[in-house]
Amino acid sequence: MPAVRWAGSEAFLLDCGSLPEVVRWHAHLAAHPFPGQVDVLAAATTVLVSFASARTAHAAANTVGFVTPAESAGGQGRTVEIPVVYDGEDLAEVARLTGLGEHGVVEAHTGAPWTAAFGGFAPGFAYLTAPGDPLDVPRRDSPRTAVPAGSVALAGTFSAVYPRSSPGGWQLIGRTDAVLWDETREPPALIRPGDTVRYRAVRELVTVADAAAPARPSPAAHALVVEEPGMQTLVQDLGRSGRGDLGVPSSGAADRTSAVQANRLVGNDASAAVLELTVGGLSVTARGHHVLALAGAPVTGTITRSEEASPARPDPSTTTSTAPDGGPATVEEAAQETASAAETEPTGHVRSVPFCAPFALYDGERLRLDSASRGLRCCVAVRGGLDLPEVLGSRSTDVLSGTGPDPVAAGDVLPVRPAPKGRAVSEPEPPEVDVPARGETVTLRVVPGPRDDWFTPESLTALTARTWRVATNSNRVGVRFEEPRDGPVLERARTEELASEGVVTGSLQVPHSGVPVLFLADHPVTGGYPVIGVVVPRDLALAAQLAPGTDVRFDVAGAGRTPRSQATPDQTTSIGESV
Repeated sequence: MPAVRWAGSEAFLLDCGSLPEVVRWHAHLAAHPFPGQVDVLAAATTVLVSFASARTAHAAANTVGFVTPAESAGGQGRTVEIPVVYDGEDLAEVARLTGLGEHGVVEAHTGAPWTAAFGGFAPGFAYLTAPGDPLDVPRRDSPRTAVPAGSVALAGTFSAVYPRSSPGGWQLIGRTDAVLWDETREPPALIRPGDTVRYRAVRELVTVADAAAPARPSPAAHALVVEEPGMQTLVQDLGRSGRGDLGVPSSGAADRTSAVQANRLVGNDASAAVLELTVGGLSVTARGHHVLALAGAPVTGTITRSEEASPARPDPSTTTSTAPDGGPATVEEAAQETASAAETEPTGHVRSVPFCAPFALYDGERLRLDSASRGLRCCVAVRGGLDLPEVLGSRSTDVLSGTGPDPVAAGDVLPVRPAPKGRAVSEPEPPEVDVPARGETVTLRVVPGPRDDWFTPESLTALTARTWRVATNSNRVGVRFEEPRDGPVLERARTEELASEGVVTGSLQVPHSGVPVLFLADHPVTGGYPVIGVVVPRDLALAAQLAPGTDVRFDVAGAGRTPRSQATPDQTTSIGESV
């Protein structure tokens, strides 16, 4: 039975100890998921299993000992043939390291059936193994800053193909024109865990020209036109879970709580696509009549009525019938809640924008949002939701993998879906996220991480005893902290390298610098540094609002209890339920 190492309250690592056991457990859980399971991710020696709630996670952990994966569970994939021109920059070095000569390396590489053991690192990247480990070579001493897409490479006992250009330290032995990752294909990854890969040596690659691009759609009549995008404005929804095996982060709104609140205020489903502003500065002009709402980091804003703006009654296609509870259900009624004088104001009048309340933006009017007074990210919802194409089941922009819509730019026309029928806009609400004021110290609750036993007792104390300051190079991938000046960094009790394993949002991963990185929505699905703790789910929205210069303290939830990396499932249940 694999050991259970808790990764927060809604996920755990199965520490299988060997790759064959990983393959067995991953195949079994992919085919026979636990109740409430939302993702399962294989790595070198562990399987990360994620759940919809702490309760379902702990119920599953308590039944792990009763599960016996079938011995043949890992051999049910397809066979994929990859044509390769063996002219890689490191082919001669690999020949020297193995003693096989260049021809022998090619024969060993093409003669073995390679199995996709697990994914990660990047969308479409698969770690391939072969019986008997025919080629075992170290990584390069100095990683390349950019490895070309299609590079065929070796590292340790693994082989892989780089789906896109990215940094990397693997030994390059050849190249292929096989498309490893195509978001328009189903499935998008050419190689998935369990597949068998056969490399075939060729003298040259023949690339077929792409078909002509489809005609661009005509401009939307019901839309928001971007005049100024601000520092960074992205389209986000609740993300694309369940694709970790493909190397695709879940992504979605960094502050999910505020995105859900903004959607509720305008009468949308929680999953509708919104705009996520970093700091602020957005300016948009309305095509058609709309209802919008702001949540998250508080921003002020103004609406200008231009000469072309039309205060006429909204088009019926943008309205719904009166809500059953009597609340405002149309664009016009929502306007009366927040801007009842709009239709009688003179041309050129400027009115202010409310926060955490629905407001009207009429055809031709321009909305300008200022910088956030505190916090970092503001969510802007529009009734109906943004109508951009879905990529892998989501409209979210993932800045790490490049999946989803491009960042919003000046001149973009953002189509808006029809208003949901039978759903009312909301009354004004208090903000659901208590965004910290400038200069305020923020406390985040954490639970011990799956590798807390890799750190000294002094480091576990230092994590919560000192104040950490948010660094300027933080982003949606993770919150980074400045190196402390008033205390020690986090030191390891174990110095060996950790094999890459799955990580969850909220993980506090500690690289060799000893300064933790707090993973946010666009973090990589796997990581090679130990995780000392995990921020509890209820505090992730607050973590997403940490602006550079903010002071942060970590408080262990359930202090005094057994660390999760050493606890049995029964010992951890009360911790998960308490947060």
